Amino acid sequence: MNFDYSEKVKAYQQKLYDFMEEYIYPNEIVYEEQLNAQESRWAGVPPIMEELKTKAKEEGLWNLFLPDDTYGAGLTNSEYAPLCEIMGRSLLAPEVFNCNAPDTGNMEVLTRYGTDEQKDRWLQPLLKGEIRSCFSMTEPDVASSDATNVEARIERDGDEYVINGRKWWSSGAGDPRCEIAIFMGKTDPEAARHEQQSMILVPLDTAGVSIKRMLPVFGYDHAPHGHGEIDFENVRVPASNILLGEGKGFAIAQGRLGPGRIHHCMRLIGAAERALEELCKRVQSRVAFHKPLAEQGVVREWIADSRIELEQARLLTLKAAYMMDTVGNKAAKSEIAMIKVVAPSMALRVIDRAIQAHGAAGVSDDFTLAAQWANSRTLRLADGPDEVHRRQIAKLELSKYKEE
Repeated sequence: MNFDYSEKVKAYQQKLYDFMEEYIYPNEIVYEEQLNAQESRWAGVPPIMEELKTKAKEEGLWNLFLPDDTYGAGLTNSEYAPLCEIMGRSLLAPEVFNCNAPDTGNMEVLTRYGTDEQKDRWLQPLLKGEIRSCFSMTEPDVASSDATNVEARIERDGDEYVINGRKWWSSGAGDPRCEIAIFMGKTDPEAARHEQQSMILVPLDTAGVSIKRMLPVFGYDHAPHGHGEIDFENVRVPASNILLGEGKGFAIAQGRLGPGRIHHCMRLIGAAERALEELCKRVQSRVAFHKPLAEQGVVREWIADSRIELEQARLLTLKAAYMMDTVGNKAAKSEIAMIKVVAPSMALRVIDRAIQAHGAAGVSDDFTLAAQWANSRTLRLADGPDEVHRRQIAKLELSKYKEE
């Protein structure tokens, strides 16, 4: 196997590394300062974000996630993986390059399943970074790790659909630029289990849509992006807003979540790499008990274990990406499930060691470690909890040895 990256990818990598050093890392603090200087953290988007987005467009570092060269950079999953990893080193970076969730998944849905009208109205502004979007699937009253549990309703009424239900963890809903939600609900509760659900486009300014609250993550509000709990009460939208047709919601969800899951894993590897770098720098500059922390045996074990775990996770991510490119997402579902279990736990371990090496500073906001740890922990739940992925992996493994 050839583990080297193509010249095209290497060129993108260098441009991203340079951009991160020159523009992203120095402006992480600026972004927070501008956010906190507002009347409310939800009042608007810090100006530095639009400045950085404009610069990224000028540098040709825009929409790299889309394999369709009509809309994106035309990169394969394997080519995008090392680039997404670099973006994952900062919580600020993905949006700067228009490669941030949930917009990436929503853009992929519209690219694959949207009508020309839906693409013109919603996909194009998203591709340009002019608006934001959210994905409303998870519900507070059911175990949403099983998507067939959703209870929200989408009911046809003439030329419209009427939507009712409560959703939460609709990431991005707090953003003042968030204009559209992809909503998942049941159109036919009597249909076959995986054909009861549909997805529909719901503009957030539609009558009956009400954001009840923004949900913090380990105390982080993630403003102005945030994670919304939203009520949909007798919301009416045109029938033309349905995606792909009634009963296709579960199939769309599976297609959407495959790339989304592996993108999270790519970013987690970047977060862990930055944490390991910060760990190594810290332990060489700090002295305890008359010698640098780097000379303590346990610290060297942390470093060695972190490097081993990072390389293992990266290789599995690249294998899953390669399979997605060559045999398709469905055939790669076991590898996608495996890396979705492996990457968040790996990142948590590596970041935790870096926090430990930084002492009390590690749990403060003076470094990015605490925020990255909190983000990594959510990804043991988002896009399916570990237990669901392990269930899928075991099922696929057992099927290899099933007696005829």
